[in-house]
Amino acid sequence: MPIPARRTHRLWRTFAATATAALLAVLVVPGAAQAAPAARESQPVYSYDDAIRESVWVDTRVDGDGDGRTDRVAVDIVRPREPAAQGRKIPVIMDASPYYSCCGRGNESQLKTYDADGHVVQMPLYYDNYFVPRGYAFVAVDLAGTNRSDGCVDVGGRSDVQSAKAVVDWLNGRAKGYASRTGGERAEARWTNGRTGMIGKSYDGTIANGVAATGVEGLRTIVPISAISSWYDYYFQQGAPLYDSGPEWLSDYVESPEARARCAAVQQRLVDEAPRSGDWTRLWEERDYVKDAHKVRASVFVAHGMQDLNVRAKHFGQWWDALAENGVERKIWLSQTGHVDPFDYRRGAWVDTLHRWFDHELLGYDNGIDREPMADIERTPDHWSTDKVWPARAATTTALRPGKGSAPGVGTLGLKAGRGTETFTDDPALSETDWAAQVDTSTPGKAGFISRPLGKDLRLSGSSKVTVTATPTTASAHLSAVLVDLGPATIRDYAGAGEGITTLTDRSCWGASTTGDSSCFKNTRAATTDVNSTIFSRGWADLGTYANPDKGRPLTPGKPYTLTLSLAAADHVVPKGHRLALIVAGTDKDLIDPPSTRPTLTLDLSRTVARVPVVGGAGAFAAATAGSHAALPHAPAADGVSPFRQDRPVPGGSHR
Repeated sequence: MPIPARRTHRLWRTFAATATAALLAVLVVPGAAQAAPAARESQPVYSYDDAIRESVWVDTRVDGDGDGRTDRVAVDIVRPREPAAQGRKIPVIMDASPYYSCCGRGNESQLKTYDADGHVVQMPLYYDNYFVPRGYAFVAVDLAGTNRSDGCVDVGGRSDVQSAKAVVDWLNGRAKGYASRTGGERAEARWTNGRTGMIGKSYDGTIANGVAATGVEGLRTIVPISAISSWYDYYFQQGAPLYDSGPEWLSDYVESPEARARCAAVQQRLVDEAPRSGDWTRLWEERDYVKDAHKVRASVFVAHGMQDLNVRAKHFGQWWDALAENGVERKIWLSQTGHVDPFDYRRGAWVDTLHRWFDHELLGYDNGIDREPMADIERTPDHWSTDKVWPARAATTTALRPGKGSAPGVGTLGLKAGRGTETFTDDPALSETDWAAQVDTSTPGKAGFISRPLGKDLRLSGSSKVTVTATPTTASAHLSAVLVDLGPATIRDYAGAGEGITTLTDRSCWGASTTGDSSCFKNTRAATTDVNSTIFSRGWADLGTYANPDKGRPLTPGKPYTLTLSLAAADHVVPKGHRLALIVAGTDKDLIDPPSTRPTLTLDLSRTVARVPVVGGAGAFAAATAGSHAALPHAPAADGVSPFRQDRPVPGGSHR
């Protein structure tokens, strides 16, 4: 049977990596008397104190600010001195960000700092401290329009992506670099072999996704942490607005003062081409990386919080599925946190895993990480499981159907089709936690459907969809659907100030330090809360997109409409004794904006269904709900999750 071309490429990479491991062991460890049979881990054998620190400006070949010359982006580099002196070339770890001067990186909001000659002194985060002594260069790119770069921020568009892609091209000898922002003295990257790995959280990881989706040669791997995969889905979900502003606000927020003054035309395009109607436009098409997953040559190591309410879990789910369809080598970590870096919730294991990942992907070490389980999943705070593949191989899409219960708005959830209707009125003052806390009570703001108590654990692994047929009373309506685990649990407080972590005062050190760049960072611990219900998957839509998900239209009051909502990817075990619930409602307070009217909606239960990825399929659900088990008492108090924060969300620009 012929091997598909993409799989052949991956097999060749594995073969080549194994074949060259012994040679690389000689090249990376200076003064070794004899090469090891196969290198398994790079060691901190190079001086961080003596590392070369330099700045280069790379020509992006884009004139984003319209000044008649192509933009140059600032590239700050820290690399070990010894390999270049010995005529050896090294790989690159790169973080391209808009936040190096405006907002900071990491849990301590670190900024780049410079000496009197303009050479970088402090690089945010630990990547340079840890990896430069191990034979890597660390490269930090100021996206166009930020810090010391020309051009304009266009929020995930051509300018943003080309800012980083051009640097990958320069590292591989395909683009021009200069010793200064305006001068003509050329700078070449003769010290690198061009093998590049991109990493970054949120906006930074988003740029890594975007660059990988160009298929650029030389980009060997990306590590997107809590990253966006389609910018439309950051601002809208199927026509429902998630925030009260569009990309123009973010562009203005991150741009340097001088860029802000010259980039009015770009700002206006971000307004004009991103209408608040939620309609899909060419602007969103350009910023959709999922559609270009077939171009990805790099391996992908995803990390994401399943309770991330900033860059929501839909982003990793749709990106992961598209990568899988195209045979991309991949690995994933899924935590119970919100918008938090793994360095701040599982530090030691993360640094070790990242080290081995880069050693394998960039140095070619046969360290076995490609044969380890694909997925690490946090089940309860600080307790993790692994899966050979993800989603779970045994997960099967299972149709769960709502039915009438003994009281209005308190229905059943099972395998048999329901009958009749349920009605609720959109109440923008209520959130999903309000709905869940009153799921057993007849309330006018939601319709809840609840399974029997489980006699066995039930695992859901992957993405879900909920199809509803709803009749509105007004010309506009928004819908929300959430999956809920009903039962007591201790979870990370993902909606609290730390989004599931508490930052401590003591520090731990990860790599070498200098006077101006410490490798020591504040430690953290899990911030937990006790709850009576856990919402683990969410989805939203404007009912006006019933005919076309790309364009909304007015509704006719009294007419039924059928719509399918995509729910975020998740991996959750509903324990024995708990119940599984589906809640359908209107505005999810603080997570979507309300419609212009306040509709009452009537659900046709015979035409409403949740298709969820149950491990073991319908048989597992039937077995789990077959026995007669007493329902757990449901406390009348509100859910223990903290209230959602009202501050304006920024992808990765906060202290987290």
